[in-house]
Amino acid sequence: MNISPNSVVALTYELHTTNEEGQQVFVEKADEQNPLVFLYGVGMMLPKFEEHLTGLKTGDEYAFELSAADGYGDIDPGAFADLPKTMFTEAGGELPNVGDVIPLQDNNGNQFRAGVTAVHDETISVDLNHPMAGKNLLFSGVILNVREATQDELAHGHAHGADGHSGH
Repeated sequence: MNISPNSVVALTYELHTTNEEGQQVFVEKADEQNPLVFLYGVGMMLPKFEEHLTGLKTGDEYAFELSAADGYGDIDPGAFADLPKTMFTEAGGELPNVGDVIPLQDNNGNQFRAGVTAVHDETISVDLNHPMAGKNLLFSGVILNVREATQDELAHGHAHGADGHSGH
């Protein structure tokens, strides 16, 4: 079976980015013991990632690069903020350190993460961009399995594991 809408895909991948010097930098991987399993075509994955996998089948190898614009977008210069230190200390919490990733919530209850870029006398500076924003993404791997999604998976909008029964 070839990868097409409403199929469940299990694959391995290695993800690299490129640093300022043009060298590839390893980010993460999914191997045969812990593959990435997803319902294809329902918006769970980056659209261009899925586009590159269209038509592949079990055993096929792949390698492609996504531009920053096709991945997590370019860095938004407006996505930086200074938060008052009291946000962290009022409830007896500890101040974060530069490099920490902290959970935040907006006024609508949406949760997201921010990277701490600086600690000042009265404020904590954070970057609200996705950690992979502004970076090209280099993927390579192997398609381990492609199968039709079950009715439950289609109704729930996500894969229930490589076998269709995990997770529920």
